[in-house]
Amino acid sequence: MTWNPADLPLQPGRVAAVSGANAGIGFWTAYALAGTGASVQLLARNPERADAAMRAIRAHVPSADLTVVPLDVADLASVREAGSRLADLPRLDVLVNNAGIVHAPKRRDQTADGLELVTGTNFFGAFALTAAALPALERTPGSRVVSLGSLATLLVRLNTDDLQQERGRYSGWTAYASSKVMLSSFGFELDRRLVARGSVTRSLVAHPGYSISGRTRTVPGVNEPSRLDRFVDILQTPFTQSKERGAEPVVRAAIDPAAEGGTFYGPKYLVKGESVELKPAQATRDPRVAAAVWAEAEVATGVQLL
Repeated sequence: MTWNPADLPLQPGRVAAVSGANAGIGFWTAYALAGTGASVQLLARNPERADAAMRAIRAHVPSADLTVVPLDVADLASVREAGSRLADLPRLDVLVNNAGIVHAPKRRDQTADGLELVTGTNFFGAFALTAAALPALERTPGSRVVSLGSLATLLVRLNTDDLQQERGRYSGWTAYASSKVMLSSFGFELDRRLVARGSVTRSLVAHPGYSISGRTRTVPGVNEPSRLDRFVDILQTPFTQSKERGAEPVVRAAIDPAAEGGTFYGPKYLVKGESVELKPAQATRDPRVAAAVWAEAEVATGVQLL
């Protein structure tokens, strides 16, 4: 089957949940899924921006079935509450773990739960949310979990002895890249464990390439880059793309009927281009790394998963 992002397979009756759905890749993922007829749960921290996202999607799909679910992935209490709401759904076909921090702080900071801020937001929150939502996913045949990878996974070596940078010198860049290695590793390991238990649910990973706001169309309350941002980002045109285009691998992982568990999707030319199956960073496929990451997540969140 040839994948055409302009002619997505219709999804009436199906339910998708997207974290960080009020902006960026999450918004454009929710936007595309709503256009297929799927019911979309918009998991978002900011209620005003979530309302803006709903208005923008309904301008595109007036009949869109949308629900806002409050979620702050940096707060495990909020994750539990949102996860409980997802678990109570009659069905859940897709969970997209998108929400996270891109611009890490220069100094090490912590979440309300005492976890390193970037790792806590980009990975531990997704781990706990997936665990909470799993009952609804597993009672839905053909359901999927899609986790957001990054080009950064190719550029860092994960220190499995200090995953939260508690002992070594803190680096915001390392924190971000490592969190994406952890989330990707989790996505692949989750699929292995689901297969081993005979689950109907599968797990995939996708990355958006180098997708930036200044190359993305203006959406009030969702994407409003300044003129300077537009100018600077347009200068990067040869190696960047819009966030709408960056969402395409995520959408493909979520609803392509030919997609298989454990698959990694991204832009054809690494930073941009059509959505294709790619080879992920070696560390994200390493079972030993996955074991360390999984164990750290269970201790950090207090959640036992599979």
